Amino acid sequence: QVALVESGGGLVQDGGSLRLSCAASGGTFSRYAVGWFRQAPGKEREFVASITRTISSTYYADSVKGRFTLSRDSAKNTVYLQMNSLKPEDTALYYCAADRDYVRPTGPVDYWGQGTQVTVSS
Repeated sequence: QVALVESGGGLVQDGGSLRLSCAASGGTFSRYAVGWFRQAPGKEREFVASITRTISSTYYADSVKGRFTLSRDSAKNTVYLQMNSLKPEDTALYYCAADRDYVRPTGPVDYWGQGTQVTVSS
């Protein structure tokens, strides 16, 4: 079993930056595909980014390409989501997810974190 804990959320102004962290315990994070999703109040959950468990290829939603960067630090058992040029529409609760195979934009994953709030003011 793997437990995921997100951190790094907060309040920033339009155009600001945040770095979210997803720390894992109970397993070796490098053996899992990891992704980020977000959900704003009254909206459906949406895919943000993911990184594969093999060659660490990254995938991003069109809405965040060029602004967000996903990376992993295997030594720290942590995955990071660097978010730059934040916009008010990025405001949401951000969730980390991990899967033994793939983290896809849709479909189930093996593990979910409890989320960290990101709020971007205009």
